Amino acid sequence: MPSLVEVSPPVSAALRSGAPVVALESTIISHGLPRPGNLDAAREFEAILVGQGVTAATIALIDGVPRVGLTPDELERIATDESAVKVSSRDIAIAVARKVTGGTTVAATSVLAARAGIRVFATGGLGGVHRGASETFDESADLTVLSRTPITVVSAGVKSILDIPATLERLETLGVAVVGYRTSRFPAFWLSDSGCDQPVPARRDPAGNRRRQRRGQPRHRPGQRRSRREDLTVLVRTGRGACPLVAPPAPARAAPPPPAPASWSAGT
Repeated sequence: MPSLVEVSPPVSAALRSGAPVVALESTIISHGLPRPGNLDAAREFEAILVGQGVTAATIALIDGVPRVGLTPDELERIATDESAVKVSSRDIAIAVARKVTGGTTVAATSVLAARAGIRVFATGGLGGVHRGASETFDESADLTVLSRTPITVVSAGVKSILDIPATLERLETLGVAVVGYRTSRFPAFWLSDSGCDQPVPARRDPAGNRRRQRRGQPRHRPGQRRSRREDLTVLVRTGRGACPLVAPPAPARAAPPPPAPASWSAGT
């Protein structure tokens, strides 16, 4: 598999130099957003990263070749080709053999990004445990892939239609560390607060460090790790193959109020 993954020259150069690289999925382009706005959105996703000095690595399969970092033409093809398929982690080998073009899910993107040597992957919302899973066993492959893939996933929690308490329990069982970024409440995609009473296990709030520094207090307590990058490095190295999930909420001004807790069991 590693020899079949093609990494674009800009992404290769950034990885060799140690410059920041962030992977992006492509099913949101091929299947998630309506045409023609999906192409504009895909370009905007990459432009946001570039504006922060980060090399964007959108991942997809083009004619059966897993590509890490797309050219403008390839990005347009993923956005406009109605025959593009959805490729999850289990589908990669078959898609390569059949030489199909497809958008990669969170699971497939994580696998391919890690194989290319990328250590951070950003997406909107993960899959998880579906409501009624005790009867249907409907659970996203995202969770098991996260438990065995050494990459940091930055995501606004999981999709709001899921059974969020059960998803958090499943992440705990799988050994996936969950870190709330500037929040103690687990977000749910477009909801900054999922309404789940179960708090995130850990919180990272660099703004608090800056406030302490302004008040003349030490920026770091004794034994405290000194940077977000070091935090993530420690999580990856001690995670036994599992990735950490960093969950920043959507801006409160753009999010509706959290749902009532009863909605989890009612399916609303």
